[in-house]
Amino acid sequence: MTTSDNTKNIDIQSILYDMSNTFLPFFKVHEDGQIERYILTSKVKAGMDRVTGIHTKDVVISTNPDISGRIFLPKLDEGESPNRKKLPLLIHYHGGGFCTGSAFGPIIKNFLSNLVSMAYIVAFSIDYRLAPEYPLPIAYEDSWAAFQWIAAQADENESASDPWFNKYVDFNRVFLCGESSGANLAHDVAIRASVEPLPNLNLAGLLSIHPYFAAKQPERLIKYLYPTSSGSVDDPRLNPGVDPRLYKLACDKVLVCVAEKDKYKERGLAYIKHLEKTWKGKVEVMETLGEGHCFHVLDATSPNIDSFMSRIASFLKED
Repeated sequence: MTTSDNTKNIDIQSILYDMSNTFLPFFKVHEDGQIERYILTSKVKAGMDRVTGIHTKDVVISTNPDISGRIFLPKLDEGESPNRKKLPLLIHYHGGGFCTGSAFGPIIKNFLSNLVSMAYIVAFSIDYRLAPEYPLPIAYEDSWAAFQWIAAQADENESASDPWFNKYVDFNRVFLCGESSGANLAHDVAIRASVEPLPNLNLAGLLSIHPYFAAKQPERLIKYLYPTSSGSVDDPRLNPGVDPRLYKLACDKVLVCVAEKDKYKERGLAYIKHLEKTWKGKVEVMETLGEGHCFHVLDATSPNIDSFMSRIASFLKED
């Protein structure tokens, strides 16, 4: 697979000597406690994308704790009326095993720029704090705090509201989205928003791309990143099937994307079964043949990109 991110070359021989502190392909913990990440570490500046015409802007959500995000605004027609129809909002949580990646990374910029252009929406990608420096459940709490901040932007009387949100976003049509561990975070926010509804914001749908949930046996990485959890299928945040709140999911539809060669495919299929068994909304499923985990951001040359992007864009545009 090719990748549009500037990942480091991993010297396997140099790290095999101490596997207890190495979590491939993500990071190594040095003896002094320093974390060395191997993948998804590069970032790109905000600005206008010359290919798509997408404008991006970085926003500080909180300084204590440190949470930020990047807004993606589609190319707008010149001379549009100030009373123009406002656009749906996609709130995005990036993947990376809870421990790497960024809302400001090149693969996220490429993915969301294309999706914003195709679906004609506004997107906002959340840059939550990463484990292990900030162990789980901190990423969950940051994700929820960001959602609360976004809901506050719907109050036009709020002096601190960001003008892009006030001018362009229809808060009656809000979608949550994530890939891999980001899909796990998006689901958690969706459930919490359903049992703790926020004023002025309506959750229209959830887009879950190659979702990462727990295996039957606790995985070493998750046990390390989430020390207060069992790391297994008895944790509701890691396994929606044991969450008694699942039936309360307060949106009209969910699209779950799986990939034929994804090692986490069965977990995505289990998630679909849990939704269909418990929840009364509309569950849509898309499987991409011949592809692996998160190919849509990791392999820009895939012949399946166009059909994949068209399907998720249609999900966001459909009433």
